[in-house]
Amino acid sequence: MATFLYRLGRTAFRRRKLVALIWVALLAVVGIGAATAPAASNDNFSIPGTEAQRAFDLLEQRYPGASADGATARLVFKAPDGQKITDPANQQAVRKVVGELAGPQTASAADPFAAKTVSASGTTAYTQVTYKVKATELTDATRDALKDAAKDGRAAGLAVETGGDALRAEVETGSTEIIGIAISAVVLVITFGSLIAAGLPLLTALIGVGIGVSAIAALASVLDLSGTTSILAMMIGLAVGIDYALFIVSRYRAELAEGREREEAAGRAAGTAGSAVVFAGLTVVIALVGLAVVNIPILTKMGLAAAGTVVVAVLVALTLVPALLGFAGRRIQSRKQREASRSGPEKANGGTRWARFVLRRPVAVLLTGVVGLGLIALPASSLELGLPDDGSQPTSTTQRKAYDLLSDGFGPGFNGPLMVVVDAAKSADPKTATHRVEQRVKGLGNVAAVTPAAFNKQGDTAQLTVVPKSKPSSTDTEDLVHAIRGESADLKSDTGAKILVTGATAMNIDVSQKLNDALLPYLALVVGLAFLLLMVVFRSILVPLKAALGFLLSVVAALGAVVAVFQWGWLSGLFGVEETGPVMSMMPIFMVGVVFGLAMDYEVFLVTRMREAYVHGERPADAVVTGFRHGARVVTAAAVIMISVFAGFISSTEAMIKMIGFGLAIAVFFDAFVVRMAIVPAVLALLGKAAWWLPQWLQRVLPNVDVEGEQLKKELAAEDGTGTGSGPCPDADPDSDARRQPSRV
Repeated sequence: MATFLYRLGRTAFRRRKLVALIWVALLAVVGIGAATAPAASNDNFSIPGTEAQRAFDLLEQRYPGASADGATARLVFKAPDGQKITDPANQQAVRKVVGELAGPQTASAADPFAAKTVSASGTTAYTQVTYKVKATELTDATRDALKDAAKDGRAAGLAVETGGDALRAEVETGSTEIIGIAISAVVLVITFGSLIAAGLPLLTALIGVGIGVSAIAALASVLDLSGTTSILAMMIGLAVGIDYALFIVSRYRAELAEGREREEAAGRAAGTAGSAVVFAGLTVVIALVGLAVVNIPILTKMGLAAAGTVVVAVLVALTLVPALLGFAGRRIQSRKQREASRSGPEKANGGTRWARFVLRRPVAVLLTGVVGLGLIALPASSLELGLPDDGSQPTSTTQRKAYDLLSDGFGPGFNGPLMVVVDAAKSADPKTATHRVEQRVKGLGNVAAVTPAAFNKQGDTAQLTVVPKSKPSSTDTEDLVHAIRGESADLKSDTGAKILVTGATAMNIDVSQKLNDALLPYLALVVGLAFLLLMVVFRSILVPLKAALGFLLSVVAALGAVVAVFQWGWLSGLFGVEETGPVMSMMPIFMVGVVFGLAMDYEVFLVTRMREAYVHGERPADAVVTGFRHGARVVTAAAVIMISVFAGFISSTEAMIKMIGFGLAIAVFFDAFVVRMAIVPAVLALLGKAAWWLPQWLQRVLPNVDVEGEQLKKELAAEDGTGTGSGPCPDADPDSDARRQPSRV
């Protein structure tokens, strides 16, 4: 592989104008496709294999044409203090607002007083508005009419707020996303000491992310992608794109410092650091694509979209980066590097000093890191899962205000009603069976109300709406769902009817359970495949095992931090968390997938240098120092950049994006600075030569992918004739042999 990438890097360097033109043309094509493509679909999702999904599927069969694909809105009205919404003046104001909702896209807008959607206290009422088209197809005029109607109600003295999907909350990532990129630029300038060297990784990462995100936008309607898919792909693509380019540029500068010609240096950087980029990217892709085992379509699509963006980032790093290095010339080096003498002694840097410190006190460093992360991980034992709804929106949004008004006026469970579906097709008396179900459900605890059954035309299926007393995200509501489902077996044996529970709340419960059940198989699949991959890369058993265990420690600690902030409310004000509650159901498994891939990035980039030194004959302890001398500065910069990019999404108004941004940022911090920079060298110091042990039979079975570029160096040394491979490749210049002749004297 190293030889192939070496030639690819040299070709890209030599044909830099063509390579750059191809990437710019590709960016333009997908950009045009994204600009002209239909809008992204709604964020609906299915969860195959769950009771809630089976109930939805049954309703579509038994109630043809009744499934509401159109957008909905719910206007909530509250009378001024001391008044009732049923007062004549307030009734007139409400009916006027409802009348204003009529329009070409409106299917219906119910009169709250005729529909009896008034609270028992008489202070609050709501109207349900349905539309003929999906939320993504609503025109600006329709949305403006909805907003204007609410404004007119407020002008009449009422409190009027809007919920539902007709008014989609705008997902904003905030200014800190730009700050994150700015911090990345500062880190790169400090790392390289050159504006050109700092700007190149940012430029290539933006091009790669632009292509990936534009492709997602262009295909969003065709593939039914959710609105958050592109944001997550951008988050991951930007981080790995900067990092991958950073490693290749850093290695290129090191090759120049050794006196190589620019084209040769680009080829060697692509062959060595590029090999590490390929395997690091492959671990990320494995982790993201592995999300498909959960069998939740929206999660699968998010993983595949993000994986595609990572693949683009790898291809950009291997081709566009060498091409742009050709344009940069010697200015890619800092002034100090250009003026430095090659014969001067190499000074000990911060990485060297830190490695020697860890080697002197490996047990203390190991215990401090493990115990510290273990303590931070403790809150993870109290992890509660759920899906965000309007109750998790910022308190300043009209969706959140509508949610709170309904909760206050109709009870906490009103925002999360349960839909009980009675399948009485095999029952001798469907109506009697349904009545039995209704009575059994009313007899359960935590039930505020049960609506009368609504039968289909055939009379063999009925729907009942059950309103819990508790709020949707509470454990009491979850217990009620399980209690209703627990009645199914007895009722089926007595009446022949089967009951199913669905609705948004039941769907959330099923999603959480499905994700919990899939977590261990997913971990086994991803960690197992990555373990085999790393065993091929490092030709060791203990090094990949240590890498996997370190990742598990860092990700559990990150989950503990997420629980402490978003569920318990610790430091919630600092991170802009306005509402604490259950952690998003997809968060643990998604964070496991993404963080595992990113953790292996640092493992590959840092430890390959150590193995390279060990293979060349250095003692295990010296190899650790060598790896840190060459890699610590770059890995530190990469981690700071990735943390900055992820942290930029913490200011998002979307609860899911905010939580994922925080979780990924803190996980990268733990993994890069505690696990990879402290625990890893401590473990390697304690293991010594045993760290690089591999049974002979495995030596013969495992393919030799030459990530360190050892075979490449031998081939170049043989071509060069010096045995060192330090000169330019012969085909770089027809007179290269003549130029190298004096070096053989």
